[in-house]
Amino acid sequence: MEALRLSRRDAIASLVGLPALSALAAALSACGKKDIRGLPFDGRIVGPDVARGHLLRTGDLLSRPAVRTERVGTAIVGAGISGLSAAWRFARALDMDFRVYDLEEAAGGTAISGANDVSAFPWGAHYVPVPASPNRALEAVLEEAGALIGRDASGAPEWAEEMLCREPEERLFFGYTWRPGLYPRDGASHDDLVQLARFQREMNVLAARKDSKGRRAFAIPTRLSSDDADLAALDRITMAEWMRTRGYTSPRLLWLAEYGCRDDFGTNLEGTSAWAGVHYHASRLPGEDDDEDASEFLTWPEGNGRLVALLAKSAAGRLSASSLVFDVVPAPKPGAPVRLRVLDAARNEVVAVEARHAILALPKFAAARAFAPWRAAPPAFLADMSWAPWLVANLTLAARPEEKGFPLAWDNVLHDSRSLGYVVATHQSGPEHGPTVFTYYQPFTDEAPAAARAKLLGASWEDLASAVLADLSKAHRDLPNLITRLDVVRWGHAMARPTPGFLSNSVRHLAPSGSVHFAHADSAGLPLFEEAQDAGVRAAEAILAARGVRFASLAAG
Repeated sequence: MEALRLSRRDAIASLVGLPALSALAAALSACGKKDIRGLPFDGRIVGPDVARGHLLRTGDLLSRPAVRTERVGTAIVGAGISGLSAAWRFARALDMDFRVYDLEEAAGGTAISGANDVSAFPWGAHYVPVPASPNRALEAVLEEAGALIGRDASGAPEWAEEMLCREPEERLFFGYTWRPGLYPRDGASHDDLVQLARFQREMNVLAARKDSKGRRAFAIPTRLSSDDADLAALDRITMAEWMRTRGYTSPRLLWLAEYGCRDDFGTNLEGTSAWAGVHYHASRLPGEDDDEDASEFLTWPEGNGRLVALLAKSAAGRLSASSLVFDVVPAPKPGAPVRLRVLDAARNEVVAVEARHAILALPKFAAARAFAPWRAAPPAFLADMSWAPWLVANLTLAARPEEKGFPLAWDNVLHDSRSLGYVVATHQSGPEHGPTVFTYYQPFTDEAPAAARAKLLGASWEDLASAVLADLSKAHRDLPNLITRLDVVRWGHAMARPTPGFLSNSVRHLAPSGSVHFAHADSAGLPLFEEAQDAGVRAAEAILAARGVRFASLAAG
């Protein structure tokens, strides 16, 4: 019994750090428990079917014969945001001759959501920033979602108040209490504040910069950004190096910059391309005051699951769930079909598919195992790519925890933590008291992704739930008695990491291979809804053009 307890302690320490162990022990003791053996609530591991996904790795499926052949105009492989956006674009063009295949039971990729008697909640992506530049496809989706409700006299979009993140937006647990905003301002020195103001001014200048072609220095989608040489050179250094060369040494500012890297990329300052690190700040419009980001956020209780549900309507009746595409062979000559093989997991049978066109809306590590030419000769860019593992947990609470300092906000960040803290699912729609759901996010940034992934996938629910509880107990001592359920999702490959040199890689500009098109946010290196949508829309429009369909493009730019 003692060995089990020590094993659990080691697991918690490896996931969230040693200091969290003391916080967990104190919280459990305050709630009447003597140690960490056993938890006072239930839960389970939900989400991606890891075993099914790993069938791609063995290659065993390649020897299985197909039991029948199906034919379709376009086969869309992957029902994440890119694949669903391609389906949405086809549907808007009234081209319904497509089918979407996904290995999971539900569409959405890392933007899936869940719900219980208390609230809907996200299992991954949970907001979309208000577009800083015109984006026809994004604005069309947001209008369908009821978020874009009109335009003012100048043509600028007007947004639904109930979908704009309401105050208070964010707070930080720092110095044993909650404080407003994300920058740890209390106790900051004069030099800390001078560096913060200088950093924000520099980001505002870069945000406003345009090149000779009128392109923003840092745009969303990233393909619309300037290619000026001095900006492109930022991809050759790390964000940490950029901060050092600019004279940014304040520990508080460095923490804030690293928080941005962990939040958007699953990396740290030493592992992030300076171009990506600057883009996090400068792709947004300059603020009116010195210490707040001007961006507004659109969010829902279920996060981007709201947009998944909207996009998935375009694929109604055309979505093949629990279907693993394991072989994609390009057409050998013009006019010949793309040939795919699909494992129908529900029936445990292989189906052959012949398609006029195909869109591989898969992350590149999966596409490399399914796309026959890449299996035969793995592309060089794969060696330069890596994907960050993440842990996401949803904690259902019978009541709100007691607060010290600034009140509960939408985004609640712990300064001394490996995690990003949590968002509150009921923030937009629920009352200020009573039951709620906290969605907790932890990227693994302190070790090599493969090692972190092995640790994450090897941990039990008890290990993961205990680690989440330990981390949050630093801020919420009464949490163990409030949780009624704690479920977790393990994202082994949540997002491509924009490490130095990646954004200059050829993967960013993959041309179609015959009738096979590629569409995924990892080509942009930034795991944003806008990047995923843009990739899917552009792939669909390329196919529509090849078929001679006349349409008004929705692609950004």
